[in-house]
Amino acid sequence: MDVQGQGSSWPLMGRDTELGAFSAAWGERSCQGVVIFGLAGVGKSRLAQECLVGAVRDGWKAGRASASMTAAAVPLGAIAHLIPPEVDFADPVRGFAAVARALAGPQRQRWAMLVDDLHLLDAASTVLLRQLMDAGVVRLIGTVRTGEPLSEAVQTLTGGNAVHRIDLAEMDMDQVERVLRTALGAAVGRRTLTELYTASGGNILYLRELVLGALAAQSLTCDGEIWELTGDRPIGTPRLAELISARLAAADQAAQSVLELLALCEPLSLTDAQDLASLETLSSLEQAGLVQTTIDRRRTTLTLAHPLYGETLRGGIPNLRRRDILLQQVARTEKHGARRRDDALHIATWQLNATGTADPALLLQAATLARHAHDYQQVIVLLQVLPTQHHTLHSRILLGEGLLEVGRAPEAENVLIEADTLAENEQDKLAVTLIRTFGLFWSGGHTAEALEVNDAARLQVICSVGRRLLQINEGAMLAVSGQAPRAVVLLEDLENTPEEAADLNMWLYGAMMKTTALALVGRTHQAQDWGRHAHTTHQRVNDESILAHPASQLNSLLVSLSEGGHIAEARRVGEQAVSELIAAKAPLPRVWMAFHLGRTEWLAGHAGAARRWFAESAALARAIPSPIVSRLALTGLAASAALLGDAAAAETSLAESRNCPVMGLFAEEESLGEAWLHANSGRLSQARAVLTSAAETAREKGLITSEGMLLTDIARLGGAQHVTDRLNELADMCDGTLAPARARLAAALAANNPGQLLAAAEQLQETGADLLAAEAATAAAAHWRQNGYSRNATAAAHQAQTYVDRCQGARTPLLATTQATTSLTAREREIALLAAAGTTSKEIATQLTLSVRTVDNHLQRIYTKLGVTTRRQLTDILNTKTPPSQPLR
Repeated sequence: MDVQGQGSSWPLMGRDTELGAFSAAWGERSCQGVVIFGLAGVGKSRLAQECLVGAVRDGWKAGRASASMTAAAVPLGAIAHLIPPEVDFADPVRGFAAVARALAGPQRQRWAMLVDDLHLLDAASTVLLRQLMDAGVVRLIGTVRTGEPLSEAVQTLTGGNAVHRIDLAEMDMDQVERVLRTALGAAVGRRTLTELYTASGGNILYLRELVLGALAAQSLTCDGEIWELTGDRPIGTPRLAELISARLAAADQAAQSVLELLALCEPLSLTDAQDLASLETLSSLEQAGLVQTTIDRRRTTLTLAHPLYGETLRGGIPNLRRRDILLQQVARTEKHGARRRDDALHIATWQLNATGTADPALLLQAATLARHAHDYQQVIVLLQVLPTQHHTLHSRILLGEGLLEVGRAPEAENVLIEADTLAENEQDKLAVTLIRTFGLFWSGGHTAEALEVNDAARLQVICSVGRRLLQINEGAMLAVSGQAPRAVVLLEDLENTPEEAADLNMWLYGAMMKTTALALVGRTHQAQDWGRHAHTTHQRVNDESILAHPASQLNSLLVSLSEGGHIAEARRVGEQAVSELIAAKAPLPRVWMAFHLGRTEWLAGHAGAARRWFAESAALARAIPSPIVSRLALTGLAASAALLGDAAAAETSLAESRNCPVMGLFAEEESLGEAWLHANSGRLSQARAVLTSAAETAREKGLITSEGMLLTDIARLGGAQHVTDRLNELADMCDGTLAPARARLAAALAANNPGQLLAAAEQLQETGADLLAAEAATAAAAHWRQNGYSRNATAAAHQAQTYVDRCQGARTPLLATTQATTSLTAREREIALLAAAGTTSKEIATQLTLSVRTVDNHLQRIYTKLGVTTRRQLTDILNTKTPPSQPLR
């Protein structure tokens, strides 16, 4: 799709309901027309065009009337091109009859007449068109802009029950996502989607101009997997500015003053707005759809009705006038006493924007307020203009933390080293140490250095409270560094509530990481309890905390839910958390949330969704940057791409991941990308070898859930007999439902028992592991079919297809070959897969440590069993080519 093309070339997505309504109305014998009502820019013309195309497919002849102010100045100007030149309207009755005969022709042709902007139709065209509609020669497809008085033309043409009305609303976020994915040809990041949806308000015209503007400015870019905005706000086009300016131009001078103030200082109290304009003027702005009011108890506030109005207005305010407006609002707020909690933040921001400076004490107070609102970018803006002599230990820590949260780790480290020089006592030293280790570990990926800084502080800190905080800090870092069992020991006696703890923020941090550590060692029930407790507590004390947004706690909860067998719940929790983190502008927790959602979808077997979330996490990690997340996201992306048959994308992601540091969290699972790249190229032995090595490392570290995932994949790739016993041991060690379901699958595959396979499929489906369930049911169907139980086989195949349909194009060797190769031995199945993937006999022999003659003998037996004679036929029967990923929504 050429996104640079005209508006009509944009995809018509998400309008199935309206198109269905048109088809139903058009199919009625009594129908005389369908008219689409909606606000400017919602896509009325595009929908009308699609309706016209549908009418033509049904045998109607297409016609257009050119309704415009220019055409309206001439009687019949809109439809003059449809009237034969010899028709004389001196006698209107005969003239009408002549036009009707000419349009119908000898074949009694019926016309579908598209008229955009019916209100601009001249009176003569309106009368003639209505007569043609009543005569059955013409059916109308029209558009009308809502929010304006209905013209006589509209009333004439839409009167009566035979003309059907369709009300076209602005698109919701799901519809916008489908439009963007189709127009741009790839997935769109969730923040980018949110920004574009919010800025456009679901208006398709605004959306198109925003995308074109962002593409032209190169602020909307794609890394090959996903589109992301590089800035905070989308950039429009001159055409968009003209459209909005025309909308705002109707305001008189008093109203314009209110709009400008809103553009710079919204939300605005009704009291402040009435200082500039009368209540009547404000009411007219609301009625015109330019502002909207919100009533919260006794306070009424005004905001602009559309996000783009503010962008356009700010662009047209001269600098000196901008300064005057801002300073007047400062004076107005101070006159009222500046009693509200956020008044200090507003005053400091307005002063800064107006003059480039502000009162130092006010700047520091405002930065503290911005920090508690999780507006880290504003914290940085406010503190970077604070004069050096006014900086304190507190301001340096606040600035360093803000820089860390937006991904500027090197700058943060410099600020925190300077803060360390200001530390006057043990408590100060401890405060700097905790934030420094956080930055070194989470933003810089310097795990060893962070632990060393923590150890060094422990030698200097004497008080028991300080040592306790350093212990929690160490446990938190170990939890996600591949040392979860040790972390559990350090965090086991974490206080039940922050009120019992020495420090609120360290308790929240420790609770988050304790949840993760418990999940990784298989104590998923306890992990879920801690995760929910930590989240609700963080919400309760958020005003007192300086730790990241409460939704960041849900990263750990996702791990415990998914590993506990509650994959669908994990998905719901994660998607809600992403929305909250986008609204809070918290990029670091969000990059982790995208990764955990990718991992959740991987466990579900939803390959397309997993690839999309891993791609978003990788893109965010590059942008922040956050190298420790990059490796995890990229290897997850590689595994998902391999599962979808996109070997080139998988190899590219793996190559990039090798340049990223290893964090330790899920480090063994990083082997999945390489393993599934082998597997979907038919190299099952190599895939199992990679997974076996990683599983052994996970076992040595005591990472039970990672080991279980890896062993399950070995079972799926032909090694079930070798891993069943260990998976049964892990099922006894884990308290969730996913581990027992995995063990049951491996045992059923090893026994090749169709009844056990179907039971495993049902158990896996209950956990949300759809792809594993699909493989189990497929294997059961193949076994029954081979043994002549066609009814059982058909039922199992239908059950398998239900699961497969949820997996968005994922294909595995077990799915692709079970039915076709049930009669083959394990060795023959492996050789068949390699041969079908284009591997030569010599290459197969090298990979499997066999002679070429042995490989060829195996191939001959394979051909005989499967009833084929060539490798091409073998490829066809195995169906090893993977279909493209399905859309996510």
